[in-house]
Amino acid sequence: VQLQASGGGLVETGGSLRLSCSASGLTLDPYAIGWFRQAPGKEREGVLCISSRGGTTYWTDSVKGRFTVSRDGAKNTVYLQMNDLEPEDAAVYSCAAVDPRGSCQYLYGIDYWGKGTQVTVSS
Repeated sequence: VQLQASGGGLVETGGSLRLSCSASGLTLDPYAIGWFRQAPGKEREGVLCISSRGGTTYWTDSVKGRFTVSRDGAKNTVYLQMNDLEPEDAAVYSCAAVDPRGSCQYLYGIDYWGKGTQVTVSS
C-alpha cells in the first residue's frame, strides 16, 4: 500500500496549486482522507479532511475560504485545491487515510500516511 501526494511546487503569494493524493494497493473510497502539512521547525498540523461521502472538515481555520478538497473515486485520487496562497502556507503537504474507526471530526488514528510534496510560496 502506498499513498503519494504530488503537485507541489513554487508559487508566488496569491497563486494557486492543486495537490493530488493517489494510492496504489488501496482503494480510497471507504476512507476519510486528511491533509497535513509541516513547515520547517514546526510541528505537523492537520489542514482539512474529506469524508468518504465527500464532506469537508477544516482542521485549520486559516485555510477556510482558500482551500477546498474533493475526491474522484474513478481515479482513486483526492485533490487539495489551494488558492490565494500565503507564505505561511509553505510546508511539506501529506495526505493520510483516516482509521475508519474514527472520522474527520473524531480522529481515531491514521491507517496509512502518504509521502509528502513540497509547497513553497514566495513573498
